[in-house]
Amino acid sequence: MTIYDIAKEAGVSASSVSRVINNKPGVNAETRQRIMKLMEKHSYSPNAIARGLVSQSSKTIGIMVADIRNIHHTDGAYYIEREMVAMGYCCIILNTGNNEKEKVKAILTLQRRRVEGVVMMGSIFQSEPVREAIALHLSNVPVVMVNGWLNLPNVYGILSDEQGGVEQCVQLLASKGRSRIAFVCDVPKTPSNSLKEKGFINQMHLAGVDAEKWVYETENSLEGGSEATMRILNAHPDVDGIIYAVDLLAAGGLQALAAKHISVPDDVAVIGINNSAYAEICTPRLTSLDNKRLDSSVLAARTLLDCLAGKTTTKRIMLLPDLVERDTT
Repeated sequence: MTIYDIAKEAGVSASSVSRVINNKPGVNAETRQRIMKLMEKHSYSPNAIARGLVSQSSKTIGIMVADIRNIHHTDGAYYIEREMVAMGYCCIILNTGNNEKEKVKAILTLQRRRVEGVVMMGSIFQSEPVREAIALHLSNVPVVMVNGWLNLPNVYGILSDEQGGVEQCVQLLASKGRSRIAFVCDVPKTPSNSLKEKGFINQMHLAGVDAEKWVYETENSLEGGSEATMRILNAHPDVDGIIYAVDLLAAGGLQALAAKHISVPDDVAVIGINNSAYAEICTPRLTSLDNKRLDSSVLAARTLLDCLAGKTTTKRIMLLPDLVERDTT
């Protein structure tokens, strides 16, 4: 059923039906009522793309995620999508991967889709190729980054003080008498991971420790966390605390410690980061740094809505993380 079918059955022009659909004047009350009844009878829904061409509004938002398997980012994307849909927007979620060319390709896709705004999940999008692509292809739409920021007029950042958060983690372990502390970071090295590592190194240096030799890198997986933990145990059998850059790595680390019959937290205290569902389902339950990613996601959606409404919006907002202590410390 098209607008022309409705017009033919109602005995009016297609332009009259269009006026009714768009709630415009120029159609008398009786004809308007007849057209509306026919639309209801045939469950007619106007084509959103066609309406967008007329109104110059796509009502579409792009959400970019580097790895849709990352529960922390996809949870955030869910909350953003719910906030936007409630305000009448449709969301496109693009899984870009870590490759810079693929990120730029996704930006081009969003430009062609005529999106009205974009949210980028994670600091992995805080790169020069992405900055150049935004400036070239998305300069006329607001872009909100969750845990990232780029110096462009139309880019807004919702950030978390992850450097300070990791410093809190080291301080907590030190307060419990732990001094031989390792840090496990996932790759690729994102700006977020670099800040976490900097927080660890700064705090360990204050304690007079050569921190660099206590930093280990691995892939973001259970297996990666387990493998890195085994490397730590081999190199530093006296380790008494481990901080993992994400909870998933910590879950793998706990498995490795259990396999070695190392008691947590008596022998080795463990802290994760993200305060995700993994922290609650681990055995023992995982102490984790809540870097406010879900709060950041909701705030990102509301920032984008304010931009779309033409309101003055803060360019960068920093959220302070909380350390949620459970059974592993």
